[in-house]
Amino acid sequence: MTPMSSYYTLLGVSPDATADEIAAAYARQRERYDPARVRDLDPELRAVAEQRTAEIERAFRVLSDPERRRQYDASRSGAAGGGAAAKAASRRQLSARERLYALVGAVAALALVAGIWALTGRDVAPGGTAMGEVNRPAPAFSLEGLAGDTVDLQAYRGQVVLLNFWATWCEPCRREMPALQAAYETYGDQGLAIIGVNLLDDERTRGNTEEDVRAFIGQFGVTYPTALDASGEVTDAYRVFPLPTSFFIDAQGQIRYVHVGELTLADVSARFAELRPAAALP
Repeated sequence: MTPMSSYYTLLGVSPDATADEIAAAYARQRERYDPARVRDLDPELRAVAEQRTAEIERAFRVLSDPERRRQYDASRSGAAGGGAAAKAASRRQLSARERLYALVGAVAALALVAGIWALTGRDVAPGGTAMGEVNRPAPAFSLEGLAGDTVDLQAYRGQVVLLNFWATWCEPCRREMPALQAAYETYGDQGLAIIGVNLLDDERTRGNTEEDVRAFIGQFGVTYPTALDASGEVTDAYRVFPLPTSFFIDAQGQIRYVHVGELTLADVSARFAELRPAAALP
């Protein structure tokens, strides 16, 4: 079993977390998916939040009980040791939903949330992948940037903005970064702004620092702004579930498309071509 497919990852803590750390992480997750926060969502998306809450409760029940946690850890250790029996135990240990909602963007999670937005497939048609079309104001934010600056969404009004939520432990995030950088280099002077929002609060629960984030984006030569969501408030405001999740915001500050999963250059090109007429180009 990989570390990402575990109750620990579900709560956002390391396997050696103390009881207090587990309790604190549980409280944060419960707040994130509090019924008051999700009651205004579409019924399907609200159902996902309720299912997510159920998984969080299940994880906490196991990890907060010393004996059940010991048994759970033992089963994970056995799976790591290899062998057909251990692997079978590993597969039984996690339910489909647990694997589904691992924030690393597991394929099943991407498929489900894409369904929520009435999306299907990963076509490579000229128009790019179909995306969930919405029309609601983009929540304003001002965050510290990785470069030591301030990333303020309001400053990008008049441009088409691609807001991309990601983390270093998210494999689809890693795969899509070259495409996002290519899009920025191609369309950056034509009215497209790209802002990467790193989930720094979740990074820290995994022992990562800003330097780790900087080293990660350095691997891909990323030059578009990276904002650091150190409190998780912006992630919550945008109702981000699995990663990566991207929002296409028009020149008037309205979210027009939401995409869960890996983006391609064709995806970005198609959405920018559509939204660009409304952008105040130089």
